[in-house]
Amino acid sequence: MGAREDILTAVSGRGPAAQELPLIPDFHRGAADLIGLFAAALARLDGKAVTEPVADLQRWLSDSFPDAHRICSAVPEVTGTVTPAAFTDWAAPADVDVTVVRTPLGVAETGSILVTENELGINTIAVLAQHLVVLLDPADLVENLHDAYRHPSFLHTAYAVLLSGPSGSADIGGVTVHPAQGVTTLTVILSPITQPSFGRKTQS
Repeated sequence: MGAREDILTAVSGRGPAAQELPLIPDFHRGAADLIGLFAAALARLDGKAVTEPVADLQRWLSDSFPDAHRICSAVPEVTGTVTPAAFTDWAAPADVDVTVVRTPLGVAETGSILVTENELGINTIAVLAQHLVVLLDPADLVENLHDAYRHPSFLHTAYAVLLSGPSGSADIGGVTVHPAQGVTTLTVILSPITQPSFGRKTQS
């Protein structure tokens, strides 16, 4: 072996002994109303939660965004004008008015929702659209971020991000401006899962 291999071998054999990772407490406050907590947290960040059942999501979408011409739907519950599979590159969704996607996780304490490559298909549909509509099964709500980071998506996907309302900035004059970049509005609809969304795997 050469000098390089000798050094690497010597270093690798003198590393610290492996240790157990520290146990992380649950930090639960025992919140009884996760939906109410989630809706209030999202509202503070200029997002909107629709907590009452929406009987007809297609009609709700038309009524809420009457001027939308290009709708990207990544969910079977809504028919859009385009699906994520139609986009050939990351910049292609730039002309999307509304993106509809389902989240596998909501965080009550922060009003956050998780989106990954599995739900989006092409990651930019969640940030280049004018409006983002997110379907959330109430069963997928967790109390806090400590619970959220145990979600398998953070281990098994290359792209996983928590979004909390439309992007805002308070850098200039201490005045919060929405949106600073990204989507203009973010609406979360509480909607139990009836069919698997784009890329979402059902439990076996």
